[in-house]
Formats: sequence, structure tokens, C-alpha cells
Amino acid sequence: MTKTTLATLATRQAAMNTWHVVDASGRPLGRMATEIATILMGKHRADYTPHMLVGEGVIVVNAAAVKLTGNKAETREYTYYTGFPGGLRTIQLADYLAKAPEELVRLAVRRMLPKNRLARKMISRLKVYRGASHPHAAQKPTVAVK
Repeated sequence: MTKTTLATLATRQAAMNTWHVVDASGRPLGRMATEIATILMGKHRADYTPHMLVGEGVIVVNAAAVKLTGNKAETREYTYYTGFPGGLRTIQLADYLAKAPEELVRLAVRRMLPKNRLARKMISRLKVYRGASHPHAAQKPTVAVK
């Protein structure tokens, strides 16, 4: 008979105090976002429990240097609605990357997380910075090996 390993409050607290740094320079956006989403959900851990927050925190640096493959920069468009009549807006991916690369990385990761209340807590543990420096030295982050 096999045993299912579930997370406890102690392992959850240990996961909450663990942080990883991901360098986004030269990495494809989607592949990097899947790795970040896996760490935020805690699926890389042996005691992964879907209904508990056992994921670790992630700090992304150099978000402005993320790589887009193919011709996605010219063809992919993001749409949003302002809330006013006639307020449907579209923005190309290249313009989005130039204007707000932090939001682009956060949006790519958020769409790979589950669509529930727990995901809102997961995405709050993602910190994205445009440049190479970050103010989270006190958390003693480790470099993500992936």
C-alpha cells in the first residue's frame, strides 16, 4: 500500500521562508513562466498539496531582457477593456515589452496558475524587477538552477 505525503504546517512555514532568484535575460518568456509557476505552486516539492500554499517565493530580475521567439513580438496582441463605452484597447507584445516588462512577466505567470483564491496568494509571492538589482537581500534568496 502506498502512502500519500501531505504538507504540514511546519513544511508550509519552511516553504514560505524560501525564495529563489530567476534571471530572465535571454530566456524565452513562456518557458521561464512555466518554471516560475511550478515553483510558486510548489509542484517541484515532494510534499505538494493542491489545497495548501506550499509554494516558494520567486524574484525575477532583468525582466526587460526576456526573449520572445518567432514573430510573436509583431503578431501577438493583448486586449483589455477600460470599463467605458468603446473602451476596448489592444497593445502589441513588442510595445508591452518596451513599456512594462514587469507586468508582461507577471501576466504570463498568472495565466499559468490555477484560477482560484489560492492563486491570488501565490502571485503575491512573485516579485519582478526590470533591472538586475532587487531589494530582497534580507530573504537570502537562492539562485534557481533551472
